[in-house]
Amino acid sequence: MVQRVFVDANVFFSRTLRDWLCLLRAEIPMLFQLHTTEDVLAETVATLRERYPGRDGGATTQLLAGIRGVVDEIVPDFDGSIAWAGADPKDRHVHAAAVACRADVLLTHDSGFIEAEGSPYEVHDCDDFFVLVDDAEPGGVRAVVRQQHRYWSTRPSRKGLAEALVAAGCPRFASRVDAHLRDAGRVLGPGRRPVADSRIGGRADR
Repeated sequence: MVQRVFVDANVFFSRTLRDWLCLLRAEIPMLFQLHTTEDVLAETVATLRERYPGRDGGATTQLLAGIRGVVDEIVPDFDGSIAWAGADPKDRHVHAAAVACRADVLLTHDSGFIEAEGSPYEVHDCDDFFVLVDDAEPGGVRAVVRQQHRYWSTRPSRKGLAEALVAAGCPRFASRVDAHLRDAGRVLGPGRRPVADSRIGGRADR
């Protein structure tokens, strides 16, 4: 069954995480769908503007267009008064939207989201989720690794794919990617090291 995944702003904020999530969604459409809200997108943009005050307006336009082009649903409405047991009341809207869209997974790097007993969804960070994707569809993950290599091997090198994933908080998945890179080396042949910059939004944030 296709898993419904609600994506929090802290995932979209990281271009390394956003890149992997969107590319995996496109490569393995039968495995999971992506859902989010206008509130989450607004929070993503606001956080980026705070972090990078000199960022061009066109970069924001490109970012939002890229996300909208990949997600399966922008949840149109949710009950903002729904009960919320978390520590931060500002996270209530994320919980409410995940419930409204019948999410199977809430994808977030916010440690304040604790999976309560009877919760309608499971809470995963990207490291856990990407490893589950690799367990289920290693061929799809390998295809994305090769796609990354082909695209970025002609561009100025930054961090390697695995190194960038570690920096973004995904050490276990980084090990999986490193293994795929070693396996793919027999097919790809020698060449420049692939890098982890995202194709959705330009240069990697982290």
